[in-house]
Amino acid sequence: QVHLVESGGGLAQAGGSLRLSCAASSRAAVMGWFRQAPGKERALVAAVSWSSGSTYYTDSVKGRFIISRGNANNTVYLQMHSLKPEDTAVYTCAASPYGSKSGPYDYWGQGTQVTVSS
Repeated sequence: QVHLVESGGGLAQAGGSLRLSCAASSRAAVMGWFRQAPGKERALVAAVSWSSGSTYYTDSVKGRFIISRGNANNTVYLQMHSLKPEDTAVYTCAASPYGSKSGPYDYWGQGTQVTVSS
């Protein structure tokens, strides 16, 4: 079992920054950040491999978001810059025991709201 606790969500202005944190009880092969915007299905935003540090980003956040992991404290971060109103969503951390960003993701956090004002 991997227990995930997210923090760092909140309100930001367009062009601003937020950093989301996901504290994991143990390391999984792949950690992902998902988001679900109003009226849309949940989608993968970014993923990172614990072992290699390899990262993935969906096209809409490339160059703006950075996913990273802190090995010392089993925490995964999503640093978000140049935020846009369309980034508004519930962001959820997830863990996969398998070595692919495609999952399956077996463990999920509670989600944290990110709201970006125009």
